[in-house]
Amino acid sequence: MGLGERVAELEEIVARFQETVAHLRDEIREKDERIRALEGALEAAQRAGKRQSAPFSKGGPKEGPRDPGRKPGEAHGRHGHRMAPTSPPDLDLQAGLPPCCPFCGGDVEHERDAEQWQVDIGEMKPVTTRFRVGVGRCRECGRRVQGRHADQVSDALGAAGSQVGPGAKAWASFLHYSLGLSWVKVQVLMARLGVVTTAGALCQAAGRSACTDLVPVHQELVARANSSPVVVMDETGWRVGGKSAWLWEATNPEMTLYWVAEGRGFEEACEVITADYEGTIVRDGWAPYRRYKDATHQTCIAHLLRRATHLEQDLPKWATPMPKKAKAILKDALAARELAPEERAAAAVELAERLAELCQGRSSHEAVRRYLAHLAKEAPAMFSFLADDRVDATNWRAEQGIRPAVVNRKVWGGNRTARGGRTQGTVMSVIRTATQHGVDAIDYLTSLARGPDPGLAVLLG
Repeated sequence: MGLGERVAELEEIVARFQETVAHLRDEIREKDERIRALEGALEAAQRAGKRQSAPFSKGGPKEGPRDPGRKPGEAHGRHGHRMAPTSPPDLDLQAGLPPCCPFCGGDVEHERDAEQWQVDIGEMKPVTTRFRVGVGRCRECGRRVQGRHADQVSDALGAAGSQVGPGAKAWASFLHYSLGLSWVKVQVLMARLGVVTTAGALCQAAGRSACTDLVPVHQELVARANSSPVVVMDETGWRVGGKSAWLWEATNPEMTLYWVAEGRGFEEACEVITADYEGTIVRDGWAPYRRYKDATHQTCIAHLLRRATHLEQDLPKWATPMPKKAKAILKDALAARELAPEERAAAAVELAERLAELCQGRSSHEAVRRYLAHLAKEAPAMFSFLADDRVDATNWRAEQGIRPAVVNRKVWGGNRTARGGRTQGTVMSVIRTATQHGVDAIDYLTSLARGPDPGLAVLLG
């Protein structure tokens, strides 16, 4: 074979290899695009599973679960039992010995008397009150005048002269807005108690109360929240008239406020917590919260830790060093809460430097780059809790406060009207705030309907 033929053969081989390489490059490019698409779909599915409307599933059963019940041995906690009532019994019954032994038929000798207590629900019946209302006319001006008893909740007579009392209405509101029963179920329960009404009447009564009796109470709660040093905020999906809406929450150790809004933006947040709020806002990483320019911010450390953990679990090993470093910084920040105040300040400076250095790093994985960008945005709000003991490191208060509303939403879906949404927020705010202070919400709502406003001091204990 001549030199020319050999060169031609080699050129043909090189051309085939080049064609193969080009084909492999195209195939690798297509697979890379496919991998990115699948990773995006996987991430979207994982994030969707963590949203508010996802079921309360925790996955399949664990392998080798712990045995139920208390641990064996003496150090397994307090032995709990129901204490005997301290008040005298309403009934005192005798359980005498049988005439003979049930096992052998022999005579039984009395040794002692023991006691057993039983607390039950007795006869349930309504209390019907008739008010004899005096009606007259002024001799001077000729205007109609009528009397009003302290226990009356309305001046209505005639066709509207038969009403459901304030106690029953308070119970209905508590059962619906706090315990999550639908109005139909509340109406059925009331009927069993002897108070015959309709679900619509109970719903309308709650709406009228929210638009009258509870208005000054709610307004004062809003004013106090905007002047408080710390609020924790969160939001969850809601439904109004079958359309998407949002239930917002702002809480602190003193009070809790709820409101239903059409959107999830800054304007909806400002419906209760005004844009010029100057305290500290503890919140998750939702971007609209950052628009509170006058406030100090604390982002939820738990959210950031969970996101780093998920990255560790989902990404290949070569992509996880940065999430591990982020977790180390966040855990060190939580541990710094145990330090003295001056040591916490120094720890906050050192942690901020470590975080800034981490955020300057680079990664070839898109999910890690997004996480680092999010950390960089949240860096100014990362360690505020180390400077102020009143500030929590996480938004656990809002998560706990919003959980009952999430359960209620899963039971009856939301509200049918915008007015129902406003009533939802007002009544839930009063009930939750009363619960925080150990005040009986039912008694408070009852007294509010019967007389003048008992005041926020009563609600706040």
